[in-house]
Amino acid sequence: MSTTTRRAPSVVEVSVSGTPRRGVLSRLVDRLGTGTLQVILVLIALFWMMPVVGLLLVSLRSESANTGSGWWTALLEPTQLTLDNYARLLDDQTILQSFFNTVYISVPSTVLVVVIGALAAYALVWLDFPGRDWVMVGVVGLLVLPIQASLIPISQLYGAMGIFGSISGVILFHVAFGLPFAVFLLRNFFVGIPRDLLEAARMDGAGEWRIFRKVVLPVARPALASLAVFQFLWVWNDMLVALVFTSPDAAPLTVALRSQLRQFGSNVDLLASGAFLSMLVPLLVFFAFQKHFVQGVFAGSGK
Repeated sequence: MSTTTRRAPSVVEVSVSGTPRRGVLSRLVDRLGTGTLQVILVLIALFWMMPVVGLLLVSLRSESANTGSGWWTALLEPTQLTLDNYARLLDDQTILQSFFNTVYISVPSTVLVVVIGALAAYALVWLDFPGRDWVMVGVVGLLVLPIQASLIPISQLYGAMGIFGSISGVILFHVAFGLPFAVFLLRNFFVGIPRDLLEAARMDGAGEWRIFRKVVLPVARPALASLAVFQFLWVWNDMLVALVFTSPDAAPLTVALRSQLRQFGSNVDLLASGAFLSMLVPLLVFFAFQKHFVQGVFAGSGK
């Protein structure tokens, strides 16, 4: 009498022969079809862009047109559109100066945060020094520090230093509060860089500074671009810090538009053109770095 022994299938066989579980998105695409899904995505994108289009049309209409009808009527009557609002806006020296002040604040704040954050993250990952773990704990602790809790003590400090109301004071504030997030984000990205890559560079005689410039920075370009976009958008759209720490001569565009609102009241056409001008630069920056930004987001999600 012979007995037949059944061999249990191995894990490899089960994983190969079994049907893999499909994601929700894959099943949704099969059920709706690619064409239908694309139409839905286009409709969602148009709905998301509706406030932007509305703001643009309001900024291109006269005050009487905005008062008499809604902005959507300009789609049927393009003769309502005019550039007079932007001409008036560009003739306002206060608005022009505030626009340049915003550039003077946003660009250095972004560059300093990216550069210093990359150097600090590299040191926390690849350099051995006493207290490295405690420094990282401090960085994580600074992430939960609210900006509002620091306004009064930093105002007193700026007053003692003589930089209260200046652009440099606002830049220092944004750099100080942007560095914890920058170090945390870049440190998590740098950890995923293979150690063998850096060891091979050291065996070739490269120092730490050259490794940082020639090896780490090219690999971390998506993460650096993502950080730059985030930091630039935060600083460009900030009003609280600028409202507290800047004088009227150093005020950025957000503060200048707020003062225009208080001064002109219901002058919606001028405010809409200023708001769209303030929004246009972040949009251009985002689309310019869109490729690297998406790569950085997906790289961070895979770790």
